[in-house]
Amino acid sequence: MNRLRVINLGLPKTGTTTLSKALKLSGMRVIDHKIRTRQTSDPDLRHAFTADQMYQGYFQTGDPLARLDEFDGFAEISILRGDGSLWPQTDWGVLAAIMAHHPGVKFVATWRDPFDVSQSMVKWGNMGLERVPNLNIPGLPEGYGQTTSERCQWISAHYDFLDRVFAGSDRYLRLPVADADARERLASHLGCDIPWWGRANVNNEGAA
Repeated sequence: MNRLRVINLGLPKTGTTTLSKALKLSGMRVIDHKIRTRQTSDPDLRHAFTADQMYQGYFQTGDPLARLDEFDGFAEISILRGDGSLWPQTDWGVLAAIMAHHPGVKFVATWRDPFDVSQSMVKWGNMGLERVPNLNIPGLPEGYGQTTSERCQWISAHYDFLDRVFAGSDRYLRLPVADADARERLASHLGCDIPWWGRANVNNEGAA
């Protein structure tokens, strides 16, 4: 199916809320890490986590989007909380299955300077100083991520992984959200109009 759908493979605090707003204003139905009640008429999806739904679809049917057909955009897909740490954007099996089942899917990786992302994580509730170092994350096992250097190394390696996985593919765009031409680059990548671009959900140091 060649339906255009957009999946962000970027990490939290890299402009995911900005991307979500931009996609919504372009007419897409967009979710982030958790599906809110107002976003679906399916009672089984209300309050569900996007990553968990992707893995259920992947292991039950082979298609990570099997349970998420009503949505066009996925602005943030990881879970990082006390009862779960799931990162589909780091999982080649999930990414390959999405590409095989959904030829129209375009991938984006929202990007900011790793130091700025690290600082935003530290300032965002208990993310940077508690959840990141105390939960297992692909590329950042439990007990690591307590220092800026470790967080920056993990952040940089994630984008290097994506660049290598999608090398030469027109289905992937690393998107520096702060660049002056970010809106134009996103519109060109998706082949549709993006009427708005800016900064949303900003904390003291940067975009969400």
